[in-house]
Amino acid sequence: MNRTEKQTAIDALTAKLADARAIYVTDYQGLTVGKVTDLRRRLHKAGVDYVVVKNTLALRALKAASVSGLDTHVTGPTAFALSQGDAAAAAKVLTDFAKEFEKPALKAAIVDGRSISPEQVRRLAQLPPRDVLLGELAGALQGPLAGFVGALTGLLSTFVGAVEALHAQRSSAA
Repeated sequence: MNRTEKQTAIDALTAKLADARAIYVTDYQGLTVGKVTDLRRRLHKAGVDYVVVKNTLALRALKAASVSGLDTHVTGPTAFALSQGDAAAAAKVLTDFAKEFEKPALKAAIVDGRSISPEQVRRLAQLPPRDVLLGELAGALQGPLAGFVGALTGLLSTFVGAVEALHAQRSSAA
């Protein structure tokens, strides 16, 4: 790889790192080419890029993208899983694949600018997708409001019934 090819690779990785909402650093050692391809396909379906790059180039790209906290984990065979969308989807694919094949090993992760441990990544993978969480939140907010509207409707019905009874009583008396 000549100097211009290296700079092109660094620039491409820097752009991906800058756009990533979540960055997962993995050790892919022990995975066959077929398994890495399978992992890439699964991650691609989840909207995640899986990038294998030389460590020296990765360190330069991390520095250029102003991503801190991952430098010490870029040793040995290293690959990045870069998610621009749902961070939990990438974590789910990586943990499910690791359960199935015992690889790749997760070294470190940064989600929304915060460094998280491999254990926190496993917990993140157990969360339902973002859309489901938003639906649950909307349902939780809707429940009390629907109850309040029902109570107001009941009060209004009672008030209208009382007014009609009073009107009927006075009109029959007159």
